[in-house]
Amino acid sequence: METTHELDRLGQDARSRIAEATTIDALEAVRIAFLGKQGSISALLKSLGRMSAEERQAQAPAIQALRQQVSDEIARRREALESAALEQRLAAERLDLTLPAPQAPGGSVHPVAQVMDELAEIFADLGFSVATGPEIEDDWTNFTALNMPESHPARAMHDTFYFPDASPTGGRMLLRTHTSPVQVRTMLATAKDHPGGAPLRIIAPGRVYRSDSDATHTPMFHQVEGLVIDRDIHLGHLKWTLETFLKAFFEREDIVLRLRPSYFPFTEPSVEVDVGFALDNGRRVLGGSGDAPGHGWMELLGSGMVNRRVIAMSGLDPDVWQGFAFGVGVDRLAMLKYGMDDLRAFFDGDVRSLRHYRFSAFDQPTLSAGVGARA
Repeated sequence: METTHELDRLGQDARSRIAEATTIDALEAVRIAFLGKQGSISALLKSLGRMSAEERQAQAPAIQALRQQVSDEIARRREALESAALEQRLAAERLDLTLPAPQAPGGSVHPVAQVMDELAEIFADLGFSVATGPEIEDDWTNFTALNMPESHPARAMHDTFYFPDASPTGGRMLLRTHTSPVQVRTMLATAKDHPGGAPLRIIAPGRVYRSDSDATHTPMFHQVEGLVIDRDIHLGHLKWTLETFLKAFFEREDIVLRLRPSYFPFTEPSVEVDVGFALDNGRRVLGGSGDAPGHGWMELLGSGMVNRRVIAMSGLDPDVWQGFAFGVGVDRLAMLKYGMDDLRAFFDGDVRSLRHYRFSAFDQPTLSAGVGARA
């Protein structure tokens, strides 16, 4: 049985050792010596089970009080040691405020969005406005109004994503296969607001959908189409517009175009536009005539004079108003300008690819020379 004198001696010894502890580790050793499973005070608590009820009633309060006092002393000493360590660390450490701050994670601009912005900037300099339309279209606006008969291959199920519901015109609803319906809608709106017609200069960028997938085709891709409606428009205007646009976009003055006769139901005459290129370590670099040694021609876009039937179905008089139209894949333009070799990298969500081709939202590449300097 422990007397009061012996408990006082044990408590004094504990307080003395606590006061002598100068590190956290040393203090932890004192705690284990007195309050650990094999500690002196813990042994006293275990001895209570072997005492009679009268002895336990007499000894338990004193032992519990000693345990609480030692525990409190250890806690206070730990707080003092931690505070002293912090003060010492603050006094010794120095922060160099001249060092640059670490770069925080931030958003970035997708290559397709970057090209969309560049296109809008270039054509704005040429007097074009941006027009938009729904991605879910009816087959009249997507096909019929563009002079595509029922038997045209583009209407086939393997090219077009159709919906089961009927359209308001009695046909079928579908995911638009090009942004040409925006041209139709814009001409219809112009004819409604200006019964005699009015000049138009628009580009129609946006998502389009076709059932196709490989290294250069995806079921969803981006397209930009242009439309000019005015009096006395001819192919010369089309060629100048495309040359000016491509020179500004690729930032090269040596862009050379070749127009080849072709066929599109919504233009007549229709022309495919090829651009000259040279091979540089196996990579196509646009510039120069494709007929020069070591050069070649690459098909880039389709274009032509707007078919009279399309102008008439859009509510305008084809004897008064003429125009030209063109269309090109935005994703393909991005691939050519920024050296990408697989269209699917735009959409597969591979973080490595997106990090490699991304553009800073605050430091985007800008056009080195505006169209205004050339126009």
